[in-house]
Formats: sequence, structure tokens, C-alpha cells
Amino acid sequence: MSELKIKGKITSKLDVEKGTSKAGKEWSKQNFILDTGEQYNPEVCFALFGEEKIEMLNKHSEGAEVTVSFNVSSREFNSKYYHNLDAWKIKAEGEF
Repeated sequence: MSELKIKGKITSKLDVEKGTSKAGKEWSKQNFILDTGEQYNPEVCFALFGEEKIEMLNKHSEGAEVTVSFNVSSREFNSKYYHNLDAWKIKAEGEF
């Protein structure tokens, strides 16, 4: 799959979620909302897993124009499919 990117404005940073896996490992996750400015369905929710990725989001304030690189994943549970958009890079507009 080619690299997926989308541009927009960070409109909301949701609360950090923390927990412990069945294997006893600590985990953290934070979602954020990006407004793409499109006419239909302009808001996209991305997930960040791990402290390192959450720190990446902390470098950008709400209202910042950014480009988000992400992966799409799907999983099946009880004959229903659930989709995730996992961000792995966030760059401010004009940043290289």
C-alpha cells in the first residue's frame, strides 16, 4: 500500500486513554480530530498509540494546519468489521 497522507486543521485533541494488556504491558492511546475542509464528511478521527506518538501530537496545538501520514487497518469481531486510522507522522504545514 502506498503512503497515505491527508492535510487539515487539528480541531480537537481527545483525552489520553491508558490501560494494561492481557500480557501485563502498559499502553496509552490518544485520538485527535482533523478537519480536512472538504464539503462532505470533513472531520477525520486518527489514533496515536504509545507515548512517543502522543508526544508528536503535543508539538502541535489545536488550530494548527498539518499533514498526517497514517495507516488503515480493519479487524473483525462478532461478524462486524471495525476500522482504525493510525497516525504515525504529523508535520506542520511548511515543515520538511
